[in-house]
Amino acid sequence: MKTLVIGGNGFIGTNLVDALLESGHDVCVFDRYPSRYRGPLPDVSYIAGDFANHGEVAEAVRGVDRVFHLAYTTLPQTSNDDPVYDVRSNVVDTLQLLQSCRDADVSKVIFVSSGGTVYGIPERIPIAEDHPTEPICSYGISKLTIEKYLSLFQRLWGLDYVVARLSNPYGEQQNPYSKQGAIGVFLGNVAQGQPITIWGDGEVVRDYVYIKDAVKALVLAAEYEPGPRQPRIFNVGYGRGYSLNQIVEEIKNVVDMPVQINYTPARPVDVPVNVLDISRAERELEWKPQVNLHMGLSATWKWIKTIGKGSDRLVEHKS
Repeated sequence: MKTLVIGGNGFIGTNLVDALLESGHDVCVFDRYPSRYRGPLPDVSYIAGDFANHGEVAEAVRGVDRVFHLAYTTLPQTSNDDPVYDVRSNVVDTLQLLQSCRDADVSKVIFVSSGGTVYGIPERIPIAEDHPTEPICSYGISKLTIEKYLSLFQRLWGLDYVVARLSNPYGEQQNPYSKQGAIGVFLGNVAQGQPITIWGDGEVVRDYVYIKDAVKALVLAAEYEPGPRQPRIFNVGYGRGYSLNQIVEEIKNVVDMPVQINYTPARPVDVPVNVLDISRAERELEWKPQVNLHMGLSATWKWIKTIGKGSDRLVEHKS
């Protein structure tokens, strides 16, 4: 089975490529930039291309069975600054991808959506897939819009799809010197001897899932063959919430360096709590996370210590 990973050189993508290879997939990566922390793998084909270049995307999906869509140009905390750009570079370009997949007879698209933003302020915890979707940032709106277009393409043209509403992944290959990913950023600050900056009082609660658990769910989603009444949208998280203060306390138990904390005013895009109900993925995909927070933090910290402090000088890309 030939599988294309769009954004396959990013944090999620590199871990997904490893998991796909382990499952016997013939893997091709389409990305604008090379991988930040490792060289090309000998068993993987690489295409250097721009997701906004529709001709390059159309060429990349030819002869492909499965397409993973991981590329995204915006972040939740900044997407409201320019929602027009968010829509043009994500929704419109994804529509071009779906049309190319339809024309090339791709059998399935697996889209990594956002379990942290599509629901908005939760009415109940944990959040199941049938919870109302009321995003409070453009990032969440554009992710949800793409989900709706996937459903439309399936209904009109039979392009199968699965949506993975991912919570907050962390682990190896995540840039610890970027602006996204609390656990990675916190550990990166510790590694550089800098204080951890927390927005608000630190009581914001999130669902953090170790990356190797998350990509196992994505691989199972690619192999999932839903019937007419079976779901195509899945929450992928750990299923338990931790406050930022709890994360910091656990970091103190893992690292071998002093941990300093600075508190700053809260951000309007941060909902107070977000914890996903993952029972549907457990039931339908036969998947369950295996790595708890302490184990995941330990593995991530061990990896961060191997990459040194110069990685923030590398080119950043959002995939």
